[in-house]
Amino acid sequence: MNRLAALLVWGGISALGAAAFGVLTLSRGETVNAAWLLTAAVCTYAVGYRFYSRFLATRVFGLDDRRATPAERCNNGRDFVPTNKWVLYGHHFAAIAGAGPLVGPVLAAQFGFLPGTLWLVIGVVLGGAVQDFTILCCSLRRNGKSLGQMAKEEVNPAAGALAMLAVLFIMIILLAVLALIVVNALKASPWGLFTIACTIPIALLMGWWMKVWRPGRVGEASVAGGALLLLALVGGGYVASHPALASIFTHPGVAITWMMVVYGFVASVLPVWMLLCPRDYLSTFLKITTILALAVAILIILPPLKMPALTPFATLGEGPVFAGKLFPFAFITIACGAVSGFHSLVASGTTPKMIARETDARFIGYGGMLMESFVGVMAMIAACTLDPGIYFAMNTTPAALAQASQVLGQAGFVVTPDVMGELASRMGETTLIARSGGAPSLAVGMAQIFASATSVLGGKTLTALWYHFAIMFEALFILTTIDTGTRVGRFMLQEIVGHVWPRFGETSWYPSVIAASAVVVAGWGYFLYQGVVDPLGGINSLWPLFGISNQLLAAVALCVGTTILIKMG
Repeated sequence: MNRLAALLVWGGISALGAAAFGVLTLSRGETVNAAWLLTAAVCTYAVGYRFYSRFLATRVFGLDDRRATPAERCNNGRDFVPTNKWVLYGHHFAAIAGAGPLVGPVLAAQFGFLPGTLWLVIGVVLGGAVQDFTILCCSLRRNGKSLGQMAKEEVNPAAGALAMLAVLFIMIILLAVLALIVVNALKASPWGLFTIACTIPIALLMGWWMKVWRPGRVGEASVAGGALLLLALVGGGYVASHPALASIFTHPGVAITWMMVVYGFVASVLPVWMLLCPRDYLSTFLKITTILALAVAILIILPPLKMPALTPFATLGEGPVFAGKLFPFAFITIACGAVSGFHSLVASGTTPKMIARETDARFIGYGGMLMESFVGVMAMIAACTLDPGIYFAMNTTPAALAQASQVLGQAGFVVTPDVMGELASRMGETTLIARSGGAPSLAVGMAQIFASATSVLGGKTLTALWYHFAIMFEALFILTTIDTGTRVGRFMLQEIVGHVWPRFGETSWYPSVIAASAVVVAGWGYFLYQGVVDPLGGINSLWPLFGISNQLLAAVALCVGTTILIKMG
């Protein structure tokens, strides 16, 4: 009977997901409700996790809790620390979920909602989540070795050594790009800066609580940390509305750059249980709660997707948001929202060194990527519920908008200055024209959905409040990737130098920890600083390499993972 019930339940979920995909793909010239997109994604995730990830865990990798993990064998209290799976899930998700799932789908909406959605959902279940899970398991069985080290040992020593250097350089570029997004979000946001600053002492408190004062009491620390985070959010709103306090937490980009450099160094040097892991876990509270609240709001108001399934730019290849055809630029633009090389660095960096039981890898590796994909789907919905004219006016420079005006006009994607002015006024901004990059568009979309939901429930609209909350949310979302990425970069540098000077490769030797952390922070900090002081220099000139580098890393991970699986037989 239980088997029959399970068959009926999973058959129903599969049928519902298939029906939702049918509505999304077959509707032509009709308005599609965003709830169908949400339904298709959730049903696909459920089936993929229940069946495919279970197959990988049991039949391919044979995960066994009787086998000791690197965290148990090499426990040094700093980098190798057995960690509760829920806390580690929070850390892993916070580390991998950066700008990609937030900004990438918004920019990819230039092609319409369908291409990005298919890649975000199907690409993740069959590709991205599998890659993350595979690399995590491979590293788990090799004492937590990095992707570059595994490439050196499993593929070819010369190719592996070259890959290690290339991966480290790409990592520095990725971190600088992500950091620049955070700086731009926080340099005029006292609310965001105050709230994010508060997460540091709260995380320290949680770390000491779970490790020293009340070992293993994850529930107590979670409740206390969540309550304090809520107070920090409310306090941030008060700080932003108080002129004297707002001036204290309002800083230019250069000052915030130095703050981030110092924080990245400290987070890389301190024991992982003290700051990095609890802060990522704490940030995940806000990340997942906000995304789930956005999903509930979508189900309440049932907004239509105003962007068509396919726009003219899906075939023209010269869109105003960014130039490039659907293939391969949809994959490059969405970046770590679907298949990500950066994830393989985390999955072979901090995470395998903290897994307490092998079977936790399925929930953390495969499940963590599904949640990031869900974030990308929410970002796609937020962007596509905007009027297309508003979307293109926000994400396009005036010159590019003028060049594409004929195509936009033929597609019916027009907007007047009065409409943009009224929208900016509701969001508390002076202008929203040419606010490119994807982040402002996501904030506007989220604000409109939340404001409509609160209005339906009888509350005040508070559109401007939701807009600034979304800006703060984006900064917090991305920052957690930077601190973990710095630590992973430190591991990689220690491994590289360790081949020449073995003592330097010991993660328990503090002089090498400090030196490697300083070099990595100085690397991405230099490009970040140049990008802040010179809009045409530094990381801005390397920005186009961001998505391409990420996919190249994914190709390296694919080669390493495939080689190991072949050797496993």
